Amino acid sequence: MFRMEKEEKNLLSVKMFGNFLLLYKGKSLNGQKTSESQFTYLMQIVLHNRKNGISREAVEEVLFGDRDIEDPHHALRSVVYNARKKLERAGLPKCNYITMDKGMLRWTREIPVEEDAEKFENLYTKGKETEDHDERLRLLTEACHCYTGEFLGMSASILWAAVEARRYRAMFFRCVEEIVDILRKKQDFIQMEKIGRYATKTAPFSDWESVVMEALIGMGKYEEADKYYADTVQMYFEERGMKPSQKLLDSLKQLGEQFVHPYNTLESVQENLDEVQAKGGPYVCSYPVFKGIYQMLNRLAERNGYSVYLMLCTVVDSKGNPMKEGKQLDELSLRLGEAILGSIRRSDVVNRYGKGQYLILLVNITLENCRLVQKRIDSHFLVGRQRTGVSYYITSALKDI
Repeated sequence: MFRMEKEEKNLLSVKMFGNFLLLYKGKSLNGQKTSESQFTYLMQIVLHNRKNGISREAVEEVLFGDRDIEDPHHALRSVVYNARKKLERAGLPKCNYITMDKGMLRWTREIPVEEDAEKFENLYTKGKETEDHDERLRLLTEACHCYTGEFLGMSASILWAAVEARRYRAMFFRCVEEIVDILRKKQDFIQMEKIGRYATKTAPFSDWESVVMEALIGMGKYEEADKYYADTVQMYFEERGMKPSQKLLDSLKQLGEQFVHPYNTLESVQENLDEVQAKGGPYVCSYPVFKGIYQMLNRLAERNGYSVYLMLCTVVDSKGNPMKEGKQLDELSLRLGEAILGSIRRSDVVNRYGKGQYLILLVNITLENCRLVQKRIDSHFLVGRQRTGVSYYITSALKDI
């Protein structure tokens, strides 16, 4: 929760990261409505640009956009007047909060402002300029925790806010990278894990999971790192319908080479390798595991002449186009998965590649029998006069993935 960190008379606290919030003496000025309003837009752009001011034209563009307003200058004065009344009712000392002079709008100096975005940037800049490594780490870590979400996340459609959001996001990424670099050199894996988890939570789907994995490996928590990676892959599929980036996949390969298991007997090793519970259906696995199996079968096929086919199954609409979003796609994806599991053999391998897409490795089979597999999947998947369907692409495994 955003709180005023220091007591100062008439201090207005402004939260720009995540959801926009104005606090005066602990009281929110945003009101009960969560939807954005002209008051909100005005306060956002004026307070963020309070140091140098903001042009009247820029403010009018944000407030009115392409609306056909006969006199935008008069309309802006009305918005500023209404904002003043609202600030007075909220308990701020009466003054000319927003001045308009020579085509520029400026926030009054009578009401000091503490803005989280400004604090973040100041701490980051100071940390970058500090030569002492411990002090740099302290400043950058404090800066990092000031960034609690995307800049004005609810105003992403507004150009100036979107530009600033990209700038602050890039700055946050550099901040995390520099913190991790310092912690890596210090071999402080406990703090590295904490900063990795914070970055992952604050900027999801940005590959910060690799930092957490590196820290877990550094602390010797191999099984936890392995589970964390598997959970991450599953989350990427479920939330975004995509496999993790190549950067994250590469980090798994690099970190996997650091796994050092304690001395053990072959019997114990084999016991750990066995499946926890024997299953009657095909082998279902994550993409990295699927990729490893593919490459191994590819080599075996080259040497022993095995026939291995790769099949890609994609949910399509009534026109044969791949479906990419929507509740219906989620339901159809689950049905397709169940249809596949009920149509292929125990020796085959399945991976949910993304939303509405599955990869299957069909082992020791002919191309003609692959067509029979398609028909079995369709027979389990298609119901009544269902207009959606599945498109299939089949290729031999004897090629590079």
